[in-house]
Amino acid sequence: MFGSHSEEGIKTDADGLVGNKCNQNLWVYTADCMPIFFADKMTRNVATLHCGRKGLETKIIKNMVNIFENLGTYRDNLIVAIGPAISKEHYLVDKITLQNFHRNAENKNIMVNLTKAEKDLCLSDSNHFKDQNLNQLDLKRSAYRQLLNEKIPNTNIDVSNLCTYKLKNEFNSWRRSKTFSRQWNFISS
Repeated sequence: MFGSHSEEGIKTDADGLVGNKCNQNLWVYTADCMPIFFADKMTRNVATLHCGRKGLETKIIKNMVNIFENLGTYRDNLIVAIGPAISKEHYLVDKITLQNFHRNAENKNIMVNLTKAEKDLCLSDSNHFKDQNLNQLDLKRSAYRQLLNEKIPNTNIDVSNLCTYKLKNEFNSWRRSKTFSRQWNFISS
């Protein structure tokens, strides 16, 4: 959705907003999902995404990059920041969810370019959670790889190492406390 199509004082349900006017502020709230911010260095167009496992599976990042491309953005001019979100150490899923995620979200082309050690790290089960039948899922790494697959230069991508689950005094986390409180994140053009 374009920011200018939203109405002041009216909440819009969308997983992404694109700023198509100067001096727009785009807000998104998150708990454990990632706020992902996009900015074109030349046109100053901006966008924000609320992105979690399902968003990665449905290629929300690819869709946003395509919107920017349709607005005339060159991928070399696109800078991206992935904000605080749940870390892989605290995002535990069952084996079926993990397998479905890798089948739907991971691009086989980018996996070909990884070394064997990197592939093992990306796709391996977390041995210390096997007794519980749980596996770690690294959403930030998957988002980063999707951005690389969209030909966004790695020097144009910044990934926060802050975990919303672990840092209980700084962030709200649905997985930690089942709270409906959220972080508000914004980008301004």
